[in-house]
Amino acid sequence: MLKQNLHARLARSRRSGFTLIEIMIVVLIIGILLAIAVPNFVRAREQSRAKSCSSNLKQLEAAKEQWAMETKAAANAAVTIADIVGPTLYIKVAPTCPSTGTAYDATLGTVDVSPTCVNDSAAYPHTVNGEPTP
Repeated sequence: MLKQNLHARLARSRRSGFTLIEIMIVVLIIGILLAIAVPNFVRAREQSRAKSCSSNLKQLEAAKEQWAMETKAAANAAVTIADIVGPTLYIKVAPTCPSTGTAYDATLGTVDVSPTCVNDSAAYPHTVNGEPTP
């Protein structure tokens, strides 16, 4: 009787765990899900950074236009970061590109030219309108 009871317990304990095949299938499924999810996450993150950079460039462009109107500057007048960024100026803190963390150039070009980012890429453009430059 005791021997049969022991055999029954051993048989149940052997069946209660996972087999190596079952664990390998679970790991394979997790790997497939990661292979699908990671590229989408990377793409969404880079698109978000490009949109944020475009927003910063729009802010710089608006500040350039305000500066030009207040100073009655010509359309071909050069604008620098020092002209528009400061505690009492149009932008309080100089924006940086979210992709690289670098500040925008000290010279933003002329009043009639939109500011650009050095990290402009074809896939995720860093431009004022968010579209690739022609």
